[in-house]
Amino acid sequence: MTSWRREPLVPALLSVLIGVIASAEDHCASSALVSTCPECLSRGPACAWCYQEDFLDGAHASQRCDSAANLLRKGCSENMMANPQVRVEVNATLSSSQVAPRDVSLHLRPGAESSFVVEVQQLERYPVDLYYLVDVSASMQDNLDRLKSVGVALSHSMREYSSDFRVGFGSFVDKPVSPYINVHPSKIQNPCSDYEVQCRPAHGFIHVLRVTENVTELTRVIDQQRISGNMDTPEGTFDAMLQAVVCQKDIGWRPEAKHLLLVMTDQPSHLALDSKLAGIVVPHDGKCHLEGNTYVQTANMEHPTIGQLAEKLLENNIYSIFAVDQVQYKWYEDLVDLLPGTYLGRLLPKASNLKDLVVEAYKNLLSDVAVEVTMDSAHVQRFWVNVATVCPDGSSRAGSSRCSNVQPGQTVFFNVTVGMTSCPADDVDEDVLLTVQPVGFNESVAVRVKQTCGCDCGLAGRCHDNGESGSCGAADEEARLAGHRQCQAEGSGTVCSGRGSCVCGMCVCHHGNLGAVYGKFCELDDFSCPYQDGLLCGGRGQCVLGECRCQTGWTGESCGCPISAETCRSNDGILCSGHGRCVCGSCVCDEPQRSGRLCDKCPTCYSSCQTHWMCVNCHLSYGLGQGSSKCNRTCSPLVDYVDDITVQVGGADEPCLYPSTHRCHYRFQMGRSQGKGVPQLLISRHPDCLTSQRYFVTFLSVFLLTVVLGLGILAVLRILLRRRDWPNMPGRAETFDRNNKDLSFIPTANEKTITYRRDGPSDRPLEMHFQGQKIPLSEVWQ
Repeated sequence: MTSWRREPLVPALLSVLIGVIASAEDHCASSALVSTCPECLSRGPACAWCYQEDFLDGAHASQRCDSAANLLRKGCSENMMANPQVRVEVNATLSSSQVAPRDVSLHLRPGAESSFVVEVQQLERYPVDLYYLVDVSASMQDNLDRLKSVGVALSHSMREYSSDFRVGFGSFVDKPVSPYINVHPSKIQNPCSDYEVQCRPAHGFIHVLRVTENVTELTRVIDQQRISGNMDTPEGTFDAMLQAVVCQKDIGWRPEAKHLLLVMTDQPSHLALDSKLAGIVVPHDGKCHLEGNTYVQTANMEHPTIGQLAEKLLENNIYSIFAVDQVQYKWYEDLVDLLPGTYLGRLLPKASNLKDLVVEAYKNLLSDVAVEVTMDSAHVQRFWVNVATVCPDGSSRAGSSRCSNVQPGQTVFFNVTVGMTSCPADDVDEDVLLTVQPVGFNESVAVRVKQTCGCDCGLAGRCHDNGESGSCGAADEEARLAGHRQCQAEGSGTVCSGRGSCVCGMCVCHHGNLGAVYGKFCELDDFSCPYQDGLLCGGRGQCVLGECRCQTGWTGESCGCPISAETCRSNDGILCSGHGRCVCGSCVCDEPQRSGRLCDKCPTCYSSCQTHWMCVNCHLSYGLGQGSSKCNRTCSPLVDYVDDITVQVGGADEPCLYPSTHRCHYRFQMGRSQGKGVPQLLISRHPDCLTSQRYFVTFLSVFLLTVVLGLGILAVLRILLRRRDWPNMPGRAETFDRNNKDLSFIPTANEKTITYRRDGPSDRPLEMHFQGQKIPLSEVWQ
């Protein structure tokens, strides 16, 4: 088991604290560029400026900027220092039962921050005001009938949790204009005439019953309600909700009570901009427009936005409970996180679980304690707020403003930190009001921020100490103008690029919701320039006033294009093969039919092979090495012969082929032969080509030899045959003796009658007789 000693802990903490203080002091005096009081104070809350005239005579003005302790040691009087203090003042005179403190004042200077603690205690048995806001369209008939019997039971159940429970009632349908309703005269007065049912006209919102403790009156009012109807599915829920929230006096909301707005509907709600379908384009002003308990501007103003409704719920300390149909539960579930202090419950058929739903919602809303910090939108960019929560169970949640499961009597602590980034542009040191509002509580904390933006810049500040401000007014004004000039970039007339405030010659950039704004003149940010590969300006530049300022060697909107064109050059040094432009490190071909990384491919173009074909044909026709003087007109480039064209050229493109008559495929290509820097037309004399020539000569020799030998053999055979038959050959004095022959070979006479046709019809055919001899078979072959 390891034991830890406590003795070294205190010295260690002291050493860390001393180091932090020393670091802050060094930061004030670390830059020789500080020459004015505003520049000094903008370096941090620990910095002070000495405007004592004889302070460190002859020293640089930057020596006047340091921590207050160091300036005192250097001889500066305390009353001659510009050193605004950051402090918190709490007004403890205001009593509170739930939220403390009720009033806080903060004194801040640019770059400083301050914190205070807000305590919120959950009390038991609050007075409760519950207002029923019911959709009375035709589909809600069963729920409306059920509500008549639930009202009394709900009042009895809520007495266990509230010392004073009161209820009110209002109804809504939709905006009574086309296309939300049928505007036929018969349909306006009775939307249900097609079903032979008498319905009431459609309406945006009607306040029926003011909040009262008389539950019997609630039952009577609900019993008198009749359904209405409209044409489209969504209802005017949010439009009616806003009126029930902001019409405090009409509804009867009590300042000391918890406010519950129970919304019952079975359909989604129209949203902002939906009203344009009816030609309504005037934005909602967020005010109450009840006349005679009827919302009279429903046909003239748009539906409120979600943000507008959330703001009014928080401002008027109202919890909202949505009791919706199962089918529409998902639609409303997506809105719960956008509306503070909201509970969503599923309403069973005929509202059978309404009583239990309201009781459960009330308990959940009270056990969930959260705060919201609001301020005037004109000052939001110059301040930042952070809230850390300490819940009753001891858990701490940094960056969270909510605790759950808080029981009555328990206290939740909220540590609120407010920081100031810059002074107002008009240099008016007016107080800025912040409100820390516990959601659903009728008490809040008012925080007044006193901006310490004044600074006796330069030696002119001494005039404020001796009362001679009149004689030094011009000097002060000159110092102020000089400080503003230091907040303008060269060639720009805008102070701090319009995105910051000039505090004594130093730009204090506004805190933006989209990202960080920084730079000497607030000219840099991390959100207004394009990203590439997940990096701002591709990680190769800075974002200056919405444009990427690229590093050396890069260009383009997002600094993604290299300036060098080497990636577009082929091995012969030609840019994009002479058929394109190098754009952002890649070739863009001039002709649409060309393609390839270097625009070197073109199936439909007159290729380089065809260009040099006649030249190669000329040289090969006269023999390699003999056509130089005879092919000048055909060949514009120089021609050289190499053994292996791939070794000489070394390019990625395939050489052109030239088939010769003796099956030798010559290869040629533009390139540079070894030892020569001038481009040439190279013709390959590869050993394979010579081998194929030898094969052809050998074959031709063997063929000719074979033919000659065959003819000789045939001649010899004929001579031999003639010598063998020489004695028996007929000839000289011998005659043929047909008596010695076989009788079968003796020719015999043969007669045949040939009839010729005459011309006359009465003439008889002329007959002629022909006699011939048959030739023996042996004579035919002799």
